[in-house]
Amino acid sequence: MGVTKISLHTTEQIEIAEIAKVLAHPARVAILQYISKQEGCICNDIVDEVGLAQPTISQHLQVIRKAGL
Repeated sequence: MGVTKISLHTTEQIEIAEIAKVLAHPARVAILQYISKQEGCICNDIVDEVGLAQPTISQHLQVIRKAGL
């Protein structure tokens, strides 16, 4: 059997890869840029700014949250 990525790579390497995955999508970069400039916002604010549908924004926010950003 082959090795799993958990036994082959360190936890830090896996975490960095997850962050890179977030930053590899332009919509997620746009979302992060927008929310980094706000004191607070709701999903509809992001929808208005980025121009994607609310369910799409929610999916991107889940990926961002999962990566710890």
